[in-house]
Amino acid sequence: MRRFVLGLFALIGIVTVLAFLGIGVAVWRIALSQPVLPDTIVLSAELGRGLTEGAGQDSLSDLVFGSKETLRDVLDALERGGNDARVKGLYARLGADTLGLATCQELRDAIRDFRAKGKFAIAFADTFGEFGPATRPYYLATAFDEIWLQPLGSLGLVGLHSESTFFRGALDRLGILPSFAHREEYKTAMNALTETAMTAPQREEIEDLLRATSGQIVRGIASARKLSEAEVTGLIDRGPFVADEAKAARLIDRIGYRDEAVTTAQKRAGSGAELVSFSRYLDGAGHPHNSGPTIALVYGTGLVTRGGGTSTPLLDNAELSAREVGRAFRQAFGDPEVRAILFRIDSPGGSAVASETIWREVVRAREHGKPVIVSMGDVAGSGGYYIAAPADKIVAEPATLTGSIGVLAGKLVISELAHKLGITDDSAQRGANAAMFSVFEDFSPAARQRLDAFLDEVYGGFKQHVAAGRHLSADQVEAAAKGRVWSGEEAKEKGLVDELGGYDVAFRLAKEAAKIPADKPFTLTVFPHEKGTIERVYDRLFKPDRNSDAASPTVAQGIESGMAAGVAKLLAGIEMLVSDPGVLRMPPLGEIR
Repeated sequence: MRRFVLGLFALIGIVTVLAFLGIGVAVWRIALSQPVLPDTIVLSAELGRGLTEGAGQDSLSDLVFGSKETLRDVLDALERGGNDARVKGLYARLGADTLGLATCQELRDAIRDFRAKGKFAIAFADTFGEFGPATRPYYLATAFDEIWLQPLGSLGLVGLHSESTFFRGALDRLGILPSFAHREEYKTAMNALTETAMTAPQREEIEDLLRATSGQIVRGIASARKLSEAEVTGLIDRGPFVADEAKAARLIDRIGYRDEAVTTAQKRAGSGAELVSFSRYLDGAGHPHNSGPTIALVYGTGLVTRGGGTSTPLLDNAELSAREVGRAFRQAFGDPEVRAILFRIDSPGGSAVASETIWREVVRAREHGKPVIVSMGDVAGSGGYYIAAPADKIVAEPATLTGSIGVLAGKLVISELAHKLGITDDSAQRGANAAMFSVFEDFSPAARQRLDAFLDEVYGGFKQHVAAGRHLSADQVEAAAKGRVWSGEEAKEKGLVDELGGYDVAFRLAKEAAKIPADKPFTLTVFPHEKGTIERVYDRLFKPDRNSDAASPTVAQGIESGMAAGVAKLLAGIEMLVSDPGVLRMPPLGEIR
């Protein structure tokens, strides 16, 4: 008891110190906010790092070190800057292959619109890949009107490559049996465990995706660099290039160093020009979409899970929690000011039950008179497509990976491995199928029958939801299903997507659905409304039993544990992949880069 009391007081002390630290740093940051902006601005960005999709969880690390730059921030800065006479152009550093292809397309469109308003855009890279693959970052760079490369830098324009690793041989040697079933032949998420090489459907799917996305890249580069598509295809086959070769091939414009590129940007902007980061610019100029009727923005990012509860004030964990997303939708459709809901999805899927929970909230939003427009990021497949299906409209980038309408389930049987290690197992049961989830024995014929029945039910329900939401016949859905992953471009041809584009297209459709005139501004509000760090610490300490599924849509979800929750989340993800029945998960298509 004494140890417990001492531990409790120590915990309270630590939380109190962290809380005061957070408050102090927050006040300090607020005091430095809203900076005075110069009269002549060159926006400055680091696009060689990854971008988070949208608003985070207001973690304490954000208060101390500053929030991570988000895709939404970049798009907001380019949109606001495009209409700001003080902003003359953009300087961005590129090179690292960290952004997905659909994200690159979203950024290319935003930079195109920025330049269309009379602004210049200079891209600098010390190297595109450093003699490694860098087709995607170079594709993004071609949206700029001037591309710089450092003298010893290289240009890794080599096309796209997908490589898959298979563990079946190792499992056989270890004595581990992968026992899985799927619907249907293109649902290959477990092939890494069950096969030693690509199956014919898997190879067909990947080669078609590479063909589609490579074509998009070739067309984009050819148009931007004023080359023919045949010339670009030939250059890709000759790559990678050293700097002089890249310039001779008209793939870049200038060879030089960062300071020279910055000086050029400042000269193009005019006397007294200063480089201003996106975050500083938005702090001073403000975000766009802050007046007029309200459109709600709900993020659905990460692996779809049933619970929520793994985020903490100290850590910033991303998962698509059915509980959190459901709460966001209930807040949004319960708010009389909200005219439409924009649902931004970037998810490979996950739990079938969680996907159905979110699907229901999208349906309820529409029943409450709130149109729902889906905007897809890099990935919106399997469970990620399931939750999009009932929306009024679906928008995807041409390179978005989507579809994967199918289901898989199974387990790894470790009885032979255990025997080799001298581990024995004994059991007792009541019920013919009580042991069907045991990892020490394979499915019996009766258990296999129940597994197949479950998969048939989930797969059938998935297809029915798609047919109803997309107004497609059963035959049309079946032709687009079978677990097959499509590019956004192909998905549009199949009727799974309505329009190609990013946020800008989704905003237009949301305004149309909400009957907001095209030339009228709107307010973009993120749901759910998040409490601050201190409020959430207080709730965790003094309201541990709060129910986030309560009827009131404004009740915030509590905080779960710390490091233990992180470990539990990792284990839960592994368990979902190998044993949880009814998983709606896209296959990992290798690293397409």
